[in-house]
Amino acid sequence: MDMSYPIMTTTTPQTVFLTNLYATPADWQRDLFYSVVRGGHLKAGLDHRIQRDTYPGHELILCLSGRGWTQINGRRHDVTAGDLLWVNCHHPHIYGTHTKSPWELYWMRIEGRPLERVANLLETKSQPVIRSFNAKAAMQEFERTFQHMIGSRPSDAAMVNAAVTALIALAFEARLSDPDMIRPELPMPVQKAIEKMRLYFHTPIRVAELALLAGMSESHFSRLFKSAIGTSPIDWLRRERINQAKHRLIESDDPIKEIARQVGYSDQFFFSKDFKKMTKLTPTQFRDEEKPH
Repeated sequence: MDMSYPIMTTTTPQTVFLTNLYATPADWQRDLFYSVVRGGHLKAGLDHRIQRDTYPGHELILCLSGRGWTQINGRRHDVTAGDLLWVNCHHPHIYGTHTKSPWELYWMRIEGRPLERVANLLETKSQPVIRSFNAKAAMQEFERTFQHMIGSRPSDAAMVNAAVTALIALAFEARLSDPDMIRPELPMPVQKAIEKMRLYFHTPIRVAELALLAGMSESHFSRLFKSAIGTSPIDWLRRERINQAKHRLIESDDPIKEIARQVGYSDQFFFSKDFKKMTKLTPTQFRDEEKPH
């Protein structure tokens, strides 16, 4: 009698791409618009996991169902249905599915010069998962992107740009509606000081001037400012000048010495020193890496 039994085997469910799109935007598209270079719709297998040290662009991931997770800047965050995950791919990142409830998602990878600033404003480094998100509206924008991202007409590029812009607007709307992300209004003396520094960053500004504008002693004003912002007025001004310099380095061919003067530094050496301290790059290195070629 044959006493053998069939051997039972199990297979791990694999990731299935329901939509998987690639695009290579023309130079004029990259200059004018947000560009989407990859995008799609997938149902994750149990082993779905992405890990990179650095990669071009930013990824927007909309969790349609199931659960996922991400680890960014040394911290792990859960992602659930209806959440939007924003990944700045230029920095080390990991994300993947929960094995007990694999996620289904829409995703896209975007390129565009202002994205770093947008990500910073949304504080995605510390809070990459955006909750209380209008997922239904976001799905429509993802689908609009998929419809037009491989088109070659100017109208297609404009449609993709509009869809990405709408997703960014939804992200801001969701973040501002989250009570944990709303900060108390800045004290009026601090607001006035910041307005002055934003307008006149290119001129010599001293703390004594800002204190006088606030109607406070210099020491009292400095304590109030640091308590509200987390840094001193002079450090805030330095960062504003460096941010302005970044724009000029990317958007113009002006010499470094001239850019230093434009943003309020009378000495190119001190400008370059501050720039490297805040960005880890010299102005020339930053221009070489960030300026489109």
